[in-house]
Amino acid sequence: MTRWATFDCFGTLVDWRHGIATGIELLFPGRGAELLEVYNRIEPRVQAEQPVRRYREVLAESLRRTAAEAGVELVPDDASVLGTGLPYWPVFPDVRPALTALREAGWRLALLTNCDRDLIGETQRRLVVPIDAVVTAEDVGSYKPGHAHFSRFAASFEATRENWVHIAQSHFHDMVPARELDIRRVWVNRHAEAQDPSIADAVLPGLDDLVATVERVHSS
Repeated sequence: MTRWATFDCFGTLVDWRHGIATGIELLFPGRGAELLEVYNRIEPRVQAEQPVRRYREVLAESLRRTAAEAGVELVPDDASVLGTGLPYWPVFPDVRPALTALREAGWRLALLTNCDRDLIGETQRRLVVPIDAVVTAEDVGSYKPGHAHFSRFAASFEATRENWVHIAQSHFHDMVPARELDIRRVWVNRHAEAQDPSIADAVLPGLDDLVATVERVHSS
């Protein structure tokens, strides 16, 4: 039986917070960290309002609203800065070794991402490690924490609880729906967040012990 390890990409494999903060810093020097926290609240609302909106447009609209809430002036053309920079956002240092080790242990790898096809294609070249399947928000016409990414993946690849572990950083976008769908799951709590850890089958601070953890969760 094929064993699947699925991942959220941005926040789990790619440093989403760094990418957003750096893009904002280019426009508003010295305020990247501050405005990141505003942006982080706004983006899920924008995704929920118009689930079929492309992620480039989500990034731009979320940045517009962030600037408006913070009382800073955003030049209209500058709203595209996050989408333009996304393909260059950094991959966490523990990612390539962990993905390589998972493949060597016999796992196939997939991404379930709140992103567009073109943007995730650009990002995959930075992951370097081959990815076997990708499901995007553009493919399913909605954003996580909706269930469509998971349902599409299950239907396309005969993935079930018996051969599938989902690994992600976002408690809200990934751990909650994976629990609702009874998918085995590993929460990568990179920022020591205070959400309930009991909804995950395992919790890690990063990917250094990923293979052993995924194997244990899969066999539980």
